Amino acid sequence: MNRDAAETLALRALAWMAGQEEMASRFAAATGMPLSEASARLQDPVFLASVLEFLLNEDRWVIAFCDAEGLRYEEPMKALVALPGGRRDEWP
Repeated sequence: MNRDAAETLALRALAWMAGQEEMASRFAAATGMPLSEASARLQDPVFLASVLEFLLNEDRWVIAFCDAEGLRYEEPMKALVALPGGRRDEWP
């Protein structure tokens, strides 16, 4: 996955989370930033990596997001690895 595709997937994840009340409130609690304020950081690939990091905290969130968006379950992790600040040692 290239960086542009990874950023697009992260933006899709952010939009999906914004539409999920539980996700929006958990994201705000974890980051101290409501999703409504995230628009100022949409061009920041490190912020987008943090969105994917958050999503990847729970398998059920990944499954729900991927099912809703028609993605394979490994796509969010592939996107995370392609973004700056999102490299995981266990993923090449």
